[in-house]
Amino acid sequence: MARVVFTENLKRHVECPPTVDKDMWGKDREWVTKNIWALVPALDSKGALWCGTMPGGLFRSDDRGDTWRLIESLWNHPTRVKWNGGGADHAAIHSICVDPRDPRVVVIAVSSGGVWRTRDAGATWQPHTKGMVAGYVPPEQADWPENQDPHCVVQSPSNPDVFWCQHHMGIWRSSNDLASWEQLTAQPSSFGFPVVVHPRAADRAWFVPAHSDQKRAPIWGQMLVTRTKDGGKTFETLREGLPQEHAYDLVYRHAMDIAEDGDQIAFGSTTGNLWITEDQGEHWHAVASNLPPIFAVRFV
Repeated sequence: MARVVFTENLKRHVECPPTVDKDMWGKDREWVTKNIWALVPALDSKGALWCGTMPGGLFRSDDRGDTWRLIESLWNHPTRVKWNGGGADHAAIHSICVDPRDPRVVVIAVSSGGVWRTRDAGATWQPHTKGMVAGYVPPEQADWPENQDPHCVVQSPSNPDVFWCQHHMGIWRSSNDLASWEQLTAQPSSFGFPVVVHPRAADRAWFVPAHSDQKRAPIWGQMLVTRTKDGGKTFETLREGLPQEHAYDLVYRHAMDIAEDGDQIAFGSTTGNLWITEDQGEHWHAVASNLPPIFAVRFV
């Protein structure tokens, strides 16, 4: 019930007052919150929250979600109308990283809208996509911030200057506090949605690859996880305990999580399978195999 109230509070906020909003093609967009995609503590005061939604709205609450306000500086940014949502009808703010050194510094990632950062708690925003390249637009637009499609962005807790990104075009890493991104190559595929980083080792990250944008399923029907321990210089494939034939599981961006101990990792799939490891991916075992499609997995 709390989630329903929370959702309705957001919808009432954005539906009133009514306004006209158009997408990049000049088509009217409905003034309503379609989905809630991210919810994280703001860290600067007790009970404060950041919430990312579809279509591309960022909200803040200072009273544990009783009331919300739209961050109008981002909503009114001139590039927002160019955010196109990738495979969805609307862009969504799906990743929110609050800097542990200064909670006024917040990084967000938008589906087909890029990576943005505020250093003043949302008053102003700057894009941070240098080095990223989009292969699905004309070459002259391939490096535009608003054309980048990050699927998931995470910030290293142990070294906040390090960010990992599972992008539509592959895997990227920034080791210089978002001054630039470096593209990495993993085998058998760099395409996918989720990424998690070890809580105490900034160079150690895990991904669940899929075949490609055109074929969103495991390669060769084999479920596997890729891991790097050296900042993306090399990648390992981790398979033990995962199905190696007739696997058709896709893992969404929020459906993978790592525990505070850095050893336990869990992920769930669209076909209702849930796996967990207690040794950083060396061995996996199934927790359940007949759940509904899994959209999010979290250790609490």
